[in-house]
Amino acid sequence: MIGAVPQPTDRALSRWENEGGTAAAIARREEFPGLAGGWHYLDSAATAQKPQAVIDACTRALGADYATVHRGVYARSAEMTLAFEAARAKVAALIGGTADELVFTRGATEAINLVARSFPACGEKPRRVLLSQLEHHSNIVPWQLAGWQIDVCPLTADGQIDLDAAEAMLTTDFDMVAFAHVSNVLGSVLDVPRAAALSRKVGACLLLDGCQAAARMPVDVAALDCDFYAFSAHKLYGPTGIGALWGKPGLLAAMPPWQGGGAMIERVTFAQTTFAPPPQRFEAGTPAIVEAIGFGAAADYVQGVGVGAIQAHEAALVRQLRDELRGINAITLFGPEDSAGIVSFALAGVHPHDLGTILDEEGPDGTRVAIRAGHHCAQPLMDQLGVPATARASFGLYSDESDIAALLRGIERTRRIFG
Repeated sequence: MIGAVPQPTDRALSRWENEGGTAAAIARREEFPGLAGGWHYLDSAATAQKPQAVIDACTRALGADYATVHRGVYARSAEMTLAFEAARAKVAALIGGTADELVFTRGATEAINLVARSFPACGEKPRRVLLSQLEHHSNIVPWQLAGWQIDVCPLTADGQIDLDAAEAMLTTDFDMVAFAHVSNVLGSVLDVPRAAALSRKVGACLLLDGCQAAARMPVDVAALDCDFYAFSAHKLYGPTGIGALWGKPGLLAAMPPWQGGGAMIERVTFAQTTFAPPPQRFEAGTPAIVEAIGFGAAADYVQGVGVGAIQAHEAALVRQLRDELRGINAITLFGPEDSAGIVSFALAGVHPHDLGTILDEEGPDGTRVAIRAGHHCAQPLMDQLGVPATARASFGLYSDESDIAALLRGIERTRRIFG
């Protein structure tokens, strides 16, 4: 199994039971209303809790500031339009892009669907994409539905995308390489510069699924040399229902719209329609105005904390948790030691769903722990790991050592229950 770690010893309970540590949250937990009540939230890879600043921005946008954008000639509409486009610029700046390069979508899933549908074909041959064994379903199914020929790159023993294998597989027949920047299951981080160089060598474009990376580490699309970058707001401490696709301007300009309607047009007649330039070309209909404002507020919040600080904070928590879990002989760990904010594991004799259910029950100390349990929308990876599911703990900027302590207490309680 990929990333399986031998378990030589069995320690009774974590040292966090009795010792203080150093990895305090880098954002005040009280700023996140969803964390109230002694709840230890370790499911940020699925969706992050929202700071009050984002909630307030959405409330104002939906209430006192609300108006439509781009169409109104009255003052409030003009002001909302400015705020909407300012949010686009903030989100783009977070990953080192500019506003004219960033398309608002309903999420990273829609962003990848957009590229899969709109990327131009070359002649009669089917478009061909290289994916990896660890991809989220959202970076598999869109290519299937759009009729692409899919090749699959294997993984290394510790759960990294095997770029040596990718180099051997890639030929000039490929139009696209589409990899996760950070695995949502294993937390493994792609060597993007090398992936970009391999793509360039054969004339293929590189799309990165940045959902797990954008909230956890500094991203500079120019330095990464990718062609497309897809990510979602809700994993970045923003609202659901909105995400973004960053693309190189020349590529976006060459791609036709994949949905039609208002706002994405230049002129419409019954005989012919001409389309607006990107990014508006890909934003048919009234946009998610409130959500975009919230997305911008989340980008501000993350920038204020510092993405580099978040990366270092989560790395410390990952090291601590992996070290503790490694000392429990009933635990199997998956993925690399330096995983980014995510720790996947299995507890012998206990299905991850049962573990997740018990952790969510109130313990003797009155606390509850939320983890993810299942295939994490990565069933091909589960097949590779040889398990039906894993338990996944994932950190955020509000996580601290008390969350690790609560998780370890819950695991010990579960082991006693299953005897």
